[in-house]
Formats: sequence, C-alpha cells, structure tokens
Amino acid sequence: MTLLQALLLGAVQGLTEFLPVSSSGHLVIFQHLLGISEPPLTFDVLVHIGTLVAVFIAFRDDIITILRKPFSRFTYLLIVACIPAALAGYLLAPIFEASFSSLLVVGVGLLITGILLKISENLANRNIFAKEVEETRYRDAIFIGILQAFAIFPGVSRSGSTIAAGLIAGLDRNFAAHFSFVLSIPVIIGAAVFQLKDAFSSGIPQQLIIPYLLGPIAAAIFGYLAITLVLNLVRKGKLSIFSYYCWALGAVVLVWNYFI
Repeated sequence: MTLLQALLLGAVQGLTEFLPVSSSGHLVIFQHLLGISEPPLTFDVLVHIGTLVAVFIAFRDDIITILRKPFSRFTYLLIVACIPAALAGYLLAPIFEASFSSLLVVGVGLLITGILLKISENLANRNIFAKEVEETRYRDAIFIGILQAFAIFPGVSRSGSTIAAGLIAGLDRNFAAHFSFVLSIPVIIGAAVFQLKDAFSSGIPQQLIIPYLLGPIAAAIFGYLAITLVLNLVRKGKLSIFSYYCWALGAVVLVWNYFI
C-alpha cells in the first residue's frame, strides 16, 4: 500500500462512515471498480479507530455526560438500541459476510437508504411535537436498533438508517443525529475488537508504518468534517439531498451488475 492509497482510503472511510451513503457499500464499489482486494485487516482496524477519534472529538460533551451519569436515560436508550445489531451480527454473520462481494446487494441497499432518508425527512417536516431524550421510549430505541442491524448489509448506511429511524420515531432532529453518532461508538469499538487479534498478529511491516499512521489521521479529519456537515444538514431539514445521491449511485451499480 502506497502513502497516497492510504490517505485516499482513510479519507473515503472517514467521509462515508458518517455521511448517510454507506461506507461498506463504497468499499465494495471501489474494490470492483479498481480491481483491488479488501484493504489489509490491520489498516482497516486502524482507520476505524481514526473514525472513532472523530466521534469522540465531535461528541466529547455527550461522552463526558455519559461517564458522569452512567445510569441516565440516554445511556439506557443507547444500550437498548445496540441489542438488535449485536444479535443480528452474531446470529447472521455468514449471510452478512457473503453479501460483501455482491454489487446487487450494494445497489439495492443504496436504493433503500435513499428511500429511508426521503421518507424520514418528509415525516420530520410534519412533526410538531419532537421528542427529546426524556420523551423517547425504549421501543423507539429498539426501532432505531433494528434499522441499524440492517446496515450490516453493504449499501445500507448505518448513520442514514439510524438518523432516519429516529426521525420516523418522532425524535427531535438534533437529538436524532446526536443519538445516531454516539450510537456508532459501541459499533465501531465492537468491530475493531472483533478484528483486533487477527489484525496485529503478524505486526506492521516497517515500510508501511507511515501509511498506516497517516491513513487513520485522514479518517479522523474527514470523519469529523462529515459529522459536522451531517449535523448542519439535519438541523436545516436537508438530509434528504443524500437520497438523490444514493438513488443515482444505486441505479448505476445495478446497471453495472446486470449489464456490464
């Protein structure tokens, strides 16, 4: 892996991890388009740590509040929302893994993401009484968690599906976005821990130390920028602009899958 490739992959991971466009879907597309294999496991873990740093910086106040008040309603809602994805990841892992080479799955997933974003934005525009944390019910958290579980499939955006679920459930725009991004913390940590043993079993080749260092830094920087952009768009009620991107890319991927 060259330094330029590391920077590019880190930047793409940082952006697509938090923009509602599916990071896993874009990874599959890049692999088919460029004819490259999946990035080394060690590098993949490191760039995910980079995106984790971005979340910690962007939501440091929320994280400090959770640490100070670990038994708050917000914490319980996060725990409940994590359960569906954890169960799905454990029980259906072979199905999810098989889908990671499928352009068909990516194309359909992107179309679904676009639909979710559009529907949720329309419902949020009609919502008069938006829920804050105290009004949010545990069944709302379960609903968010279920949609997050579907984001294990490439093409279905984790941030897009969870923000959309929050808006559909009637959550305040700002709270829905904050909840979605903070919810990504246990997901990213879980994925990194799951891969950690295999990732570093053989160490990092000396010639790759710089690329492996700068890739995660790029992921952190672009991840933070993506978070800031999404928060602003959610507040302004313009998140659905990503619907058109997802639909266009999804259509291109499906045409590519069937006719090219």
